[in-house]
Amino acid sequence: MSTEKKQNINDKDIQVVLGTLLRAGVIISMSIVLIGGVVFLIHNNGVITDYKVFKPELSKFSSIAAIFKGLSTFHGDAIVQFGILMLIFTPIARIIFAIFSFFLERDYLYVLIGFIILAIITISLNGGLAH
Repeated sequence: MSTEKKQNINDKDIQVVLGTLLRAGVIISMSIVLIGGVVFLIHNNGVITDYKVFKPELSKFSSIAAIFKGLSTFHGDAIVQFGILMLIFTPIARIIFAIFSFFLERDYLYVLIGFIILAIITISLNGGLAH
């Protein structure tokens, strides 16, 4: 008679993975921002920027498509924007992983709550009701 060991994922394992996910996401996104800042400074050597007047409508990389287009041409400010985008998506990845772990535990109420939170974040990132 053979005995099979069933591997169960417990709460401590999930917390370790979630903590590692958040830590890695922050480190990776800040590394991307640092690299983008260095590239930006190299490409814009000696350019004096007027910070007295802030005009956000002049931003070249205000959409996700524009950020990826700027990444393909290796613009420093697009790389910085991508790093910030990665920092924004790190907690979203945590929510997705939490939904998956609640699903494995068959805790369907928390799966539903996770999907509601994910929907709220998605709607707010796409402009929300304010626009």
